[in-house]
Amino acid sequence: MTSQQHNLRNAAKRARQEMTEFNRAMSSEKIAERVIHAPWFQRASYVGCYLPTSAEVNTWEIIARAWRMKKRVFVPVVEKNRRMQFRELTPDTDLRAGQWGLLEPDSGEIVSARMLDVVVTPVVAFDENNHRIGMGGGYFDRTCAFTRHRMHWQRPRMIGLAFACQKVAEIPPNPWDVRVFTVITEEA
Repeated sequence: MTSQQHNLRNAAKRARQEMTEFNRAMSSEKIAERVIHAPWFQRASYVGCYLPTSAEVNTWEIIARAWRMKKRVFVPVVEKNRRMQFRELTPDTDLRAGQWGLLEPDSGEIVSARMLDVVVTPVVAFDENNHRIGMGGGYFDRTCAFTRHRMHWQRPRMIGLAFACQKVAEIPPNPWDVRVFTVITEEA
């Protein structure tokens, strides 16, 4: 990560953390509605979606709606070898804190990212060209590297979720970065 990307990440994290809890909740609701009504979500059968931390866009309504629509939901789990996979999440799944303190399913079917129709990814910073900066582990980039050189969006569609305050002017991409199909915010 370049120092410029590091500075962009810090500024976007600060902007996100400065949001009130109420504004974060209201914005998360708007973002969830936009995702749920998007054609690519409506058509999806297998949905990959992150489980949120307190500062991130809350994805629980997206997950609940996916279940009601009879979609299968898979969430990221990081294995001891630092490899990320997707494990099925159902309403009955027990969650535990993974090695980074993030919630992960205790059990469930594991699938490759290639099996998913949509992957909803967390975003720390983003620009108008759909470049994103995540938390810095590179897990989504490595796991979905097979999508990097596609000319047309097939599956999975990588969808970033962020608050509008996390948008930056420009992110200089690294050669290994995977661009998202779109970033959904409370404003667009």
